[in-house]
Amino acid sequence: MRASLLQIDVNETESVDSRRVRVASLVREQAGADLVVLPELWTTGAFAYEGFGAEAEPLEGPTYEVMAKAASDAGVWLHAGSIPERDPEGALYNTSLVFSPSGELAGAYRKIHRFGFDKGEAVLMGAGAELVTVRLPETTLGLATCYDLRFPELFRGLVDAGAETLVLAAGWPERRRSHWTLLAQARAVENQAYVLACGTAGTHAGVPQAGHSIVVDPWGEVLAEAGSGEEVLTVEFDPVRVGVTREQFPALKDRVLGLETPRR
Repeated sequence: MRASLLQIDVNETESVDSRRVRVASLVREQAGADLVVLPELWTTGAFAYEGFGAEAEPLEGPTYEVMAKAASDAGVWLHAGSIPERDPEGALYNTSLVFSPSGELAGAYRKIHRFGFDKGEAVLMGAGAELVTVRLPETTLGLATCYDLRFPELFRGLVDAGAETLVLAAGWPERRRSHWTLLAQARAVENQAYVLACGTAGTHAGVPQAGHSIVVDPWGEVLAEAGSGEEVLTVEFDPVRVGVTREQFPALKDRVLGLETPRR
């Protein structure tokens, strides 16, 4: 498979509408890829909390429409990153969208772990409650978003649901970039899965972003890593290696905790 991670620079001087148009053009330029991945909240900026309410949109709002068309035009599977979604009752969610090469919605994931402790996203947005996987012809994607990366039980649940390629959209801050790399490799190793983690560049509400989108193989080897600025990170990987790795080193079969407690 060929995957392209679009590490978008979220610049506060660029309007949301202009950025949608620009990013859609970048997606179309990836025709020939199998999978294209965008970062978290690239329309608003993951730390631009004050804009969440004003820029929130229905699931099938403007970003949905533009990204569905871009996926169809390019003929790619598109993880369109996440948007600030407003549901019919008015609640906000950090919601990721995945489109098929025909532009159909193939999956939507509401972020389960909200960042901010007692402020920001943690109080402004609702929490998702469902794990989401999306079946591609070559592999099954497991969806996660940014702060989710710190919670290994979510990824183990995705693996139990059949995920072989873990896709993470993020707006990760530069000051914790070492954690980003470490945790991406850890999630790959412990789940014997590929990890495709796409972050933003630029500065959101005064918070410099880490960039450094990364692709890690099931042995924890880094196949590709971006720099700190806007960049298209393209990598080829073989989904068959997941099954081979799990067969040659069957650590997942030795799990005890997290499974049904054995009877004495």
